[in-house]
Amino acid sequence: MYNSIKYELDESILTITLNRPEQMNAFTVEMANELIDAFSKASADDQVRAIVVTGAGKAFCAGMDLQQADNGFDSDNVFGLNESLNPTLKELADNPESTEFIDGVRDTGGRVTLAIYACDKPVIAAINGAAVGIGASMTCAMDVRIASEYARIGFVFNKIGITPEACSTWFLPRIVGISQALEWCYCGDIIKPDEAKDARFVKSVVPAEELLEAAYSIARKIAQHSPVAIALTRQMMYRNSALEHPMEAHIVDSLSMLHVSRNDGKEGVKSFLEKRPPVFSQRVSHDMPDFYASWKKD
Repeated sequence: MYNSIKYELDESILTITLNRPEQMNAFTVEMANELIDAFSKASADDQVRAIVVTGAGKAFCAGMDLQQADNGFDSDNVFGLNESLNPTLKELADNPESTEFIDGVRDTGGRVTLAIYACDKPVIAAINGAAVGIGASMTCAMDVRIASEYARIGFVFNKIGITPEACSTWFLPRIVGISQALEWCYCGDIIKPDEAKDARFVKSVVPAEELLEAAYSIARKIAQHSPVAIALTRQMMYRNSALEHPMEAHIVDSLSMLHVSRNDGKEGVKSFLEKRPPVFSQRVSHDMPDFYASWKKD
């Protein structure tokens, strides 16, 4: 199905593996398009309850594969961008889905992280090795990050004369704070696992042979719960935390609680009182509240 990633579903847990091990899973436009398709497909599939992302071989993702850059334009731009275009902020904001802008202006990594952000399923990063450039910034849009002892993380953009990408300027300060985010980007240092843990960028550091099991352990817990409640919680956390006033969050919280209390919430309470595992019946594909559709259009 895919050339540069693996898509493997087992017992409600989807594993997406970046699969160019001989190139240290370096990022290409093909990989970007496949990841966007994979996250969109997983989001719509009720069989998928949680997603684990990792890399084949020794690396997670060593950044953009500059050897593979082929922009198709009359330009030597190694990032695949069309230097003949010069849109304003408003022009790009008003026409983000223009083929011309998608192909020649929009940051490819950002299109991937936006697909992760829009996904209805929780995403866990199992960082098994080098995660540099887009390899680091794509994990910022994932909900939980676990690192192996061999992980090496680098936001190296300024070091090579470019700016952070993949929406990392939105995600990274929310994870580690703006001062730490700026230092990591300014300096472009390679961050070892313990430093990443101290900054709360990763949840834990585990031996390499235990990495996937640590990620699957979290995924299994998630898979036991109401998929509708999980999907709502994921989007509520990201969206409500960026609102200007808690009253705005209160409105969303209230409508969400009203919706889930009519269905899976009843089953959850009943199973608790009866001391048995719950059997949740609602599905993300059919049972989300009305306001959720407007969120998916954002």
